[in-house]
Amino acid sequence: MTALKQKWDELKAENPRIRIRNAAEVLGVSEAELLVTQEGVVPLKPDFASILLEVEKLGKVMALTRNEACVHERKGIYLNGDFSNPHAQLFVGEDIDMRIFLSAWKYGFAVEEGDKKSLQFFGKDGLALHKIYLTKDSHIGAFQTLVSKFKNEPQHLEIVPVLQNSDEKPDEEIDTVGFHQDWRNLKDTHHFFSLLKKYGVSRTQALRLAPDQYFAKKIEKDLVVKAIEESAKRGFHIMVFVGNRGNIQIHTGPVQRTLWHGTWFNVMDPDFNLHLDVAKIEQSWIVRKPTDDGIVTSIEVFDKKGDIIVQLFGKRKPGLPEMPEWRDLVNLL
Repeated sequence: MTALKQKWDELKAENPRIRIRNAAEVLGVSEAELLVTQEGVVPLKPDFASILLEVEKLGKVMALTRNEACVHERKGIYLNGDFSNPHAQLFVGEDIDMRIFLSAWKYGFAVEEGDKKSLQFFGKDGLALHKIYLTKDSHIGAFQTLVSKFKNEPQHLEIVPVLQNSDEKPDEEIDTVGFHQDWRNLKDTHHFFSLLKKYGVSRTQALRLAPDQYFAKKIEKDLVVKAIEESAKRGFHIMVFVGNRGNIQIHTGPVQRTLWHGTWFNVMDPDFNLHLDVAKIEQSWIVRKPTDDGIVTSIEVFDKKGDIIVQLFGKRKPGLPEMPEWRDLVNLL
């Protein structure tokens, strides 16, 4: 750990603005391994459900979830936590809206870096799954109480790679007749994942094998940017999903200020920030799924591994049809 800390100090001296995730990649270690070499890092007990249910007491915070190509930052209060389902846990509020998969969580830390205070959670491979940063409106006393309550003894990190099965069945082995029929008969967008599992197809393979181009149409890779910019110009609310294997974070609302920095397309609003590395987009699709409320249309963006980078929807709730403004915008693409 001492040697690693020295290497990181040298790297920061050469590049003071380097972020810890990028530094870990340069040094060939995980972000969690690099994090624990610095001062102000307190390990937390792996009782993640109990920790998260206490986060509401912190008041308004900033929730951060990311993958390799996209960072989603949303300010708000963690409300209506539901941890009754062992497979997927929830926070459902107007600001903080998440689908959590605690089975992927392994390590948690409270981190103080100068004036910045945060809770950071990692998988068994040391990859950051979710972070919660205090804001100027947060309750620092509640943060200190939470850390004292869940503080753990220092531990050795056992970093284990997460193996991903990237092999697809050959297309000719897929029951496309049944797959098409079941897609056309979907009643809820959440049933799409079960459809993939039933027929043993990856998500991008499913889009390739869709019933026809009405249900899944490949579009230019960067049209997701135009969709966000146009929704900002037209002033209607959209839903922006960004996730990884441990968490999916959702923004529902308007997008206002957009700008570019190199290959990164950014949304820079007071309570919502998005940072999308367009250079890492491999393919983008318009996808339509039937539901009891009518067709639901999304834009789905993938990296070269076939993992979802970001999904866009028009604002909607169960029981309500899709926004015509969103449908019209997607049709223009």
